[in-house]
Amino acid sequence: MPQTTNINPSQLVVTEKPLWIRRFTKFLCFSTLFLIFAGGLVTSTGSGLSVPDWPLSYGMVFPPMVGGVFYEHGHRMVASCIGLMTLILAITLAIREKERWIKVLGFCALGLVITQGVLGGLTVLLFLPTPVSVAHAVTAQTFLVLTIILAYSQSKERSNRMLRPQHYSMILLRYLLVFVVLIYGQLIIGALMRHSNAGLAIPDFPKMGGQWWPSFDQGMLDRINSWRFDSGMDPVNMKQIFVHFLHRLGALILTAALFGLNIVLLWSRPTQRMLLILVCLDFLFFLQVTLGIATVVSMKEYKVTSLHVVTGASLLAGTVLLLLQSAPVHWKTFIKVLKKGA
Repeated sequence: MPQTTNINPSQLVVTEKPLWIRRFTKFLCFSTLFLIFAGGLVTSTGSGLSVPDWPLSYGMVFPPMVGGVFYEHGHRMVASCIGLMTLILAITLAIREKERWIKVLGFCALGLVITQGVLGGLTVLLFLPTPVSVAHAVTAQTFLVLTIILAYSQSKERSNRMLRPQHYSMILLRYLLVFVVLIYGQLIIGALMRHSNAGLAIPDFPKMGGQWWPSFDQGMLDRINSWRFDSGMDPVNMKQIFVHFLHRLGALILTAALFGLNIVLLWSRPTQRMLLILVCLDFLFFLQVTLGIATVVSMKEYKVTSLHVVTGASLLAGTVLLLLQSAPVHWKTFIKVLKKGA
């Protein structure tokens, strides 16, 4: 078995969080996933400029929900509800929470959701510039991570863990941190691919431009653009092809990394809940790869593409939750454990 580190729990008086707060934070997490799905629908259906003004929609609070307006304005309504929920949570934590870092994180989440809304508005007002659109997508994933941390901070499981000595595997903690970074990086590349119109820059699978390993030469570019011309699509450039290739390469790297995670976690005396999350991650990853292939084969069918986006976010959320279950319950202790193992 791997070497572990014993950390005694804090001497704080631990009280179980109110049931309504626990449920509220979990609901916020799932609502954020739904918001990401709704945002995926906006991009996948090409509805980003169906409502050309902001913050109102055609000068109205609630315009007729027809065509692309349904997706774009619906996305705004969901985002507004989540912003209000985050405000309520931040104020509640500021009043009731004893741990300072949780109070701070609540207001960080509030600031991030406001930033997300502003970026969404700029995306429309500036006519979908790629850097702003990518920043908008990445901010959504970052906000999701914060909601997961906040939900765990209020969970019954964390309250119970604070009452007993704990054992931490350095190897598992480090591996999970790396795995979170890998997924986050893959989601950034995916956002760049989506918003730079590179989703079908390599239109075939499993080969890439007719090759098992792309040559990135003029011949490959000509073959791809010939296929796109026959399919009624605009030509792409080598940069778009390279971004698409990076996303596929990232999927291969994550496949190997997930295999390693299974080995490391099973070696680290996991709890039943950790094993359950690992099984969910394995399933989500299989689903994500399948949806990625289906996105190419179906020529970016909008429901398939949107499910691919939200499944990637779910993978990130599940990995962060697994990291929280494997790490010390107190932030300062977590940092000390990492420094001690450095």
